[in-house]
Amino acid sequence: MLFCHSTPRSEAEIFTRLTPEERLLPIFEGLKASVAVCGHTHMQFDRMVGRTRVVNAGSIGEPFGAPGAFWLLLGPDVQFRRTSYDLVAAAELVRETHYPVAQAFAAQCILQPPPEEEMLELFSRHELR
Repeated sequence: MLFCHSTPRSEAEIFTRLTPEERLLPIFEGLKASVAVCGHTHMQFDRMVGRTRVVNAGSIGEPFGAPGAFWLLLGPDVQFRRTSYDLVAAAELVRETHYPVAQAFAAQCILQPPPEEEMLELFSRHELR
């Protein structure tokens, strides 16, 4: 199993469940791991790239799509999980910090995260750059 923030070759590259496999094969085909756990785009997915199972863990604090904490349970298999929490209380805690964009983060990332389809469209314009 390989863990990486974005892709095995970059911490900043963007790819999603919609990125064509032929664009991802050069990145994942030489891995010695059968599973790669990635993140960066904050949306869970599970797909095959060649012979490598590539999963995205999602996001605990800044999901795209439905609000909540999205994460993986790893064991003999990969289990996608979502945990609900008190979003209003979490947003209030963020607002009370000295984080420079606390108000916007609380409103736009915790209480009403952007829709997954909107983020997929945005990310598709910046894939693998």
